[in-house]
Order: sequence, then C-alpha cells, then structure tokens
Amino acid sequence: MLDSTSVRTTPSAPPHCQPHAVVIGSGFGGLAAAIRLGAKGYRVTVLEKLDAPGGRAYVYRQDGFTFDAGPTIVTAPFLFEELWKLCGRKMSDDVTLVPVSPFYRIRFQDGSHFDYSGDAGAMRREIARFSPGDVDGYDAYMKASEEIFKVGFERLGDVPFSKWTDMAKIAPEMLRLSSYRSVYALVSKFFRDPRLRVVFSFHPLLIGGNPLTASSIYCLIAFLERRWGVHFALGGTGRLVDGLVKLIEGQGGKLRCNQEVREIVVNNGVARGVRLASGETIAADVVVSNADSAWTYRHLVPASARSRWTDRRIERARYSMSLFVWYFGTRRRYEGVPHHTILLGPRYKRLLTDIFDRKILADDFSLYLHRPTATDTSLAPDGCDAFYVLSPVPHLQSGTDWSLVAEGYRQAIAGELSRTMLPDLENEIVSSRMLTPQDFQDRLSSFRGAAFGLEPILTQSAWFRPHNKSEDIEHLYLVGAGTHPGAGLPGVLSSARVLDSQVPEASHLASMVTA
Repeated sequence: MLDSTSVRTTPSAPPHCQPHAVVIGSGFGGLAAAIRLGAKGYRVTVLEKLDAPGGRAYVYRQDGFTFDAGPTIVTAPFLFEELWKLCGRKMSDDVTLVPVSPFYRIRFQDGSHFDYSGDAGAMRREIARFSPGDVDGYDAYMKASEEIFKVGFERLGDVPFSKWTDMAKIAPEMLRLSSYRSVYALVSKFFRDPRLRVVFSFHPLLIGGNPLTASSIYCLIAFLERRWGVHFALGGTGRLVDGLVKLIEGQGGKLRCNQEVREIVVNNGVARGVRLASGETIAADVVVSNADSAWTYRHLVPASARSRWTDRRIERARYSMSLFVWYFGTRRRYEGVPHHTILLGPRYKRLLTDIFDRKILADDFSLYLHRPTATDTSLAPDGCDAFYVLSPVPHLQSGTDWSLVAEGYRQAIAGELSRTMLPDLENEIVSSRMLTPQDFQDRLSSFRGAAFGLEPILTQSAWFRPHNKSEDIEHLYLVGAGTHPGAGLPGVLSSARVLDSQVPEASHLASMVTA
C-alpha cells in the first residue's frame, strides 16, 4: 500500500468515467481532502458557499490592506508539504514559509511580558525572570509534552477511531499520560508560579478549548511547536489557500464558489450527491463535508437518515467558544510590536468560566493581537500596519445580540489596545471591519456560532467525536475541526489524512459499481 506521502499519478481514464467526489466547503480540511481524493483517482468538485475559497481562512482585501480572516499560525508544515508531494510538486514552488520568533509574546496586566519561543535556553532564561525555582519544571514539562505528542499526534492523529475498540486499545496509555487531567491541572504539576501556569496552559484556546477542562492530551502542542516551530506564509495565509486550489485544478478538479449546499442527498442510507440552494442537484459517488460537523448533521442530512447524530444529541453536545474579531489598518507603523501577542486581562480562571460555563459576555477580556506586517510589509500600504485582534467570547447560547453590542465591544478593545500596546490607536485607524459569533453562524455555517465546533474535552474526543467516516450514512465522510482529531491547522489537515485509509481507491469503487 502506498503511504500518505507517495506521489500518485492522475488516472488516464476519461474524466466522465472516474467516480465523482463532491467536497462541501473549501476550508483547509476540504482543500486537503480534495487533493487526497484526486490522488486516489476521483474526479473532484469542491463547492464553496462564499465568493472565494478558504472558509475560516478567507481573505479580506480593503483600502490597500490584506487581512487573513482566520488561521495565521502554521505549525507542522510537513502536513502541507505532503499535499504538494502528492501532486509531484514542492510547496516552496508556490508558498514561502518563514519562521516567527518569538512564537508569542504574552503580556500580563501589570505590563510585564514573557517571550515564548522554541529556544530551550531562551525559555529557561524567561522562566528564571519570573520564577527561578520553576526552571527545572520546564524541562520536565517538555519531556511530558513530548511523550504525549508521540502518542496523541504521531500515533493517533490520523487514526480513524471508527470502532469503540479503537478507543479501548489506547485507554491504558491515556491513563498513563494523565489524559483525564485538564491542561491547566497538568501544567500546574510542573510550575508553581501562577503566571507561568497561564503561559504554559493557554494553548487549548488556539483550538477552541478551555484550559481548565480540555484534556491534557492537548499539552502535546508545546512539543509540536518546539519541534517544527511557528511559521507564517509570506503574502498571508491566503497564499496557502491559493496554492492548494492550484493543486486541485492541476489534478483536473473544480472549485465552484457562490454554491451553497442545502442538503446531502441520501438514498437507502447512502450519500448520492448534494442539492444546492439554487435547486441544482449534483450526483456523487462520495460526499465529503468540510462544513461544521454539527451543522452538517443538523441542517444538511435529513433527520430520517440519522440514528447516531440525532437532533437531541447535537443539541446536548458541548460547543467551543466563539470569537469577536476586529480587523484594522493604521496609517502608521507600530514598531516593536511582535507578530503574535497575547494580552492577558485581569482575570484568567474566572474569565474562562464566564465564557465556557456561564456563557456571559464579560466586561473584561483577554486578547490575541496579530500584526502580520511585523513579518511581511506587503500586507499594508507603505508606512502602514495591518492587524487583527480577537477576543474569545461565548457562542450564541449566551443570547448576546451582536447587532447591538459589537461596536461598543470594539471600542472597548480599541481603548485597551491604545492604553497598552498601540498608543493613540483610535486616531490612527484607516480601515476597519468586524466578525462576530453571529457571522460565524450566518456566514460560516457554524452551529451556535461556535468558532471551533465541538468543545475539545475528553468525552468529545477521538471515538466520541463525529467520525471521519459517517456512522449513519455510507459514502459520507467528514473533515475539519468538528471531526477527529479536531481544530487547528494540524488537526484539520490530519482529518483529511484519515481519508487515505477510509475512502476506497477510485478504481476499486468503480469496479464495485460495475461488478
């Protein structure tokens, strides 16, 4: 059997003779799935609701600024490189990745900051500035993170978990690695200083999880970042999207934008195609949904075709936080502000509880500030800076009417940034736009406006998540943040990798149909 990085040639059979695969959504999971299906010999059509590809990685261009809408942190770049290799190409032909250092600057409320990087020596020095007694704890924590990484990422990241026995097999190892603990609880075993506990436990927020409840399996992110670093694509994340679309088209696949899927057509328990909002029906031998998994089952699959993912189960599941994102450009440059900054508010645990459990929009916030022009000045006009700032907020079960509160919330964030990082910001803004939880639901089809799908807790991980191969419907597959292994670029790219072992080769499927 060919491994996942082997180059596969496009079949010589006429396109109309190839089995047809329809992919719903052109986020990174959908684009990666389309490439892998093309490499298996399928004729692929990708359907995108928006006017351009990318999904959460959509690109806004206005007033001379380029704003990446969503993911900007590239880790495990080999997962992208694999996709180019499948097409007989090199990623460096189309995309230039550059390392970012420090990975993040974490700024505390008192103005002190911690520069988080992959340099072990620099990290020990940073830790010593805050708590000399915790330096040894760092080495022990990274060793634990590496152990978790070897199991959770290297061995299980692209395992399908299609049977409950798959989960039972790994249970002893998960217990050994203390996966029943939360990220924050495991980190607290190694660090005594409360500030360092925050520094080393925030990572689940990057994939929609609460550090206080997310399984410590996500502590693997610390070692993943150290091993491969944190990178940025010159020209913005959209360059990766454009490169993947080019690969799909090179395989003979098609991308159709402004095509909203309203229904997955199911006959006798088998996915047979999709029906668009326009009324057009597109037949398919295989359907892959890169749409939010809860949205897929709740709104695209008829209830009569579902036995596991019923409306009741979908409604009762726990969903990730949402995000308020403000994109803005300034007429001046803010030199000295790094590429990635995390600005911590006055509360940590209680704010997380407000967001995830109480589901209330608090008056205070912690923020992630992205300044891509620290690395790539081409994303803004000369002498200007491009930014986005995001604030974790509750999903739409909070009852917040964002049409009423968005502008006031933006102003509060602008005031905080002006006070802390970007002096006189309010008078320097020349371009602005916002994305709210309501937009995540209405524009991006995210159930309850949850920005990352199902919340990454232990009882909603691996076998407990919606499976990559639908439990209910034959020839329906799921990729993206809402299925295994979860959110984040490595997660959604790995979800497409799972399809290698789940979707039959096109030639095999064709022979089954004609037999």
